[in-house]
Amino acid sequence: MIKWAVTSLFIMSALVILFLLHFPAAADFNPLEVKKHVLDNGLVILTLEDHSAPLVTFQVHYRVGSRNERTGITGMAHLFEHMMFKGSKKYVPEEHARIVQDNGGTLNAFTSTDNTTYFENFPSDKLELAMELEAERMENLNIAAAPEEKALATLTSEREVVRSERKIMDNSPYGPVRELLFATAFTTHPYQWSVIGWDSDLRAISLKDCQNFYRTYYAPNNAVVVIVGDFNTEEAVALVKKYFGHIKAQTPPPPVMAEEPVQRGERRAVYKKVAQSPAFFAGYHIPNLTHADYPIVEVLDNILSRGRSSRLYQRFIKTGKALSVSTYSGGTIDPNLLVVSTIAKPDGDITQLEKEVYEEIEKLWENPVPEEELEKVKTLLESDFLFGLMRNFSKGVNIGMTEVRAGDYSLVNKQIELWRAVTSEDIMRVAKEYLHPDNRTVVTLVPISLEEAKKF
Repeated sequence: MIKWAVTSLFIMSALVILFLLHFPAAADFNPLEVKKHVLDNGLVILTLEDHSAPLVTFQVHYRVGSRNERTGITGMAHLFEHMMFKGSKKYVPEEHARIVQDNGGTLNAFTSTDNTTYFENFPSDKLELAMELEAERMENLNIAAAPEEKALATLTSEREVVRSERKIMDNSPYGPVRELLFATAFTTHPYQWSVIGWDSDLRAISLKDCQNFYRTYYAPNNAVVVIVGDFNTEEAVALVKKYFGHIKAQTPPPPVMAEEPVQRGERRAVYKKVAQSPAFFAGYHIPNLTHADYPIVEVLDNILSRGRSSRLYQRFIKTGKALSVSTYSGGTIDPNLLVVSTIAKPDGDITQLEKEVYEEIEKLWENPVPEEELEKVKTLLESDFLFGLMRNFSKGVNIGMTEVRAGDYSLVNKQIELWRAVTSEDIMRVAKEYLHPDNRTVVTLVPISLEEAKKF
């Protein structure tokens, strides 16, 4: 689950109270009436009609992210997201975006470990335009269709844009600490590198690498189209078939076979950097999105750090012992990490702070979570979920990413039921099984002076 900033959380919680007063309880939640179609070329289409406003979101979720990379081409999925806006056989660079904006729409894209998503939000009478634009770049992107010299120039330009983003990451206060955490926790699985990739790989990626990547992953049989909003499903599916149906399926991408071995002892690393405050990031290996224990992990995660009443907030933020403490968990195709990130005060004792954070985690091993606390956290999770279903865009992302990551969009309709089934005994069992020292990787940020930093 995405964590909200404290201010946003306060505002949202107030809105949730009003929402729950005026709408049926989550127990009466009506499953999303998603319809699924699959074209002959393998393209999956998920549609959800909502006629409450004359708006529509059109999304294409490709089953490719940093998980599908290898050493030597890390950062390729994110780099390719940039390349997708650099023109096609029909449209010059940036024309796609201009057309969307000129027709009253918005667009963007994002890359994650498991998927790359492109979307347009439009007045509903522009749905066909969104289809035409997305089909064009699925089939005729400049990286493959343009003369080699032009394609290479585009790659060179976008490579430098992404490398500048890489430098921002390197210079951020805590980004490198998180990267080192994953690089240390994962020894074989591609979750060990960040979505943005390593600079040495970004420099080395060739035009041929990009063209192979495009042919392999940007194919109809590797994509999920999601349409949510004010439209007629039968008409929309016919239009998708018109624009995408002729695009040829490609050989299925190679499966990701890497399986992270069981961690058999705590791993620790130190990162020295110019910074105001010491910090530590701890990561515990947890199961993937479809594992029966994952909803329990989500509830546990929120017990620890969700909002002002959470355990870590009460012990460390309210008392002034730390500047920041948060947790977040995976929700990915393969097993990932539950990460605990803690930033101390500038003069804080990071060793003592780390010890006390583990004390809070270990309380979950033996002490049942009080029923009132457990129910409050479940209500907050449900509230987030319900708010996400109030907008076409967020509904579409939820449906599309669940289809890609879980292999079945219908998990969305089971989410509240899964959270509600979690018991205090489940929390204790899962805390013991996953949140123990031998399953933990820790990276400590040690602040150093500018003078000391010169030696690196």
